[in-house]
Amino acid sequence: MDFSSVDLALFAKLLLLMLVGLGPKIALVPFIEKTKDLEPAVQREVGTRMVIVAVVTALILFATGWLLLRMFHISTGAVEIAGGLVLLRLALGMAAGPTDEVVREVEGRVPPADPMKLALYPLAVPYLLNPVGISVLIVASSNMENIGGALLVVLVVLLVGGFDLLVFRNMDTISKRLRPTVQIVSEAVFGILLTAVAIQLVATGLNALGIIQLSGGH
Repeated sequence: MDFSSVDLALFAKLLLLMLVGLGPKIALVPFIEKTKDLEPAVQREVGTRMVIVAVVTALILFATGWLLLRMFHISTGAVEIAGGLVLLRLALGMAAGPTDEVVREVEGRVPPADPMKLALYPLAVPYLLNPVGISVLIVASSNMENIGGALLVVLVVLLVGGFDLLVFRNMDTISKRLRPTVQIVSEAVFGILLTAVAIQLVATGLNALGIIQLSGGH
């Protein structure tokens, strides 16, 4: 991603990526499944904490991503490949369905007595702030060239975080309007789209490492 020129096209591209990487869609079904037995007020509190944790983590990753890459001698291409592979595992589960497959990765143990722990893991990370968002933020941190680009990334993260807050603080109302059939179909469709995004991430990383050559260089 080129941050040498901050324009509307860069804003649109970054916003689209962060809606996938930090937006509500991937976390929506796991959130409903994990908090469906909670009181609406507690559910809103869990949603609020989840969004705050995800946004703060995103900003920290953006601020320190370049340093992490240098400390561990990791290339941006390797980050993109790793993020793509992790996302691929999640996306395939969504595409295969049914809905409960999305949250099966973190099942198999007794839910914590404190529902607020759900806001930290697995809801904030890796569902709300998922591998796409993590990869984009670390790569953006490494490629940052000017203050305008940095401010743009922060603005987009805060905008998407505000949208997340609006969605998850009203989840008691939204979940009543979401029929199980709609949830299953939307998860399958979005899982297929995310699988394509995951493959593109891997391909971009392989291109960055010089292993393959993509048409047009990206």
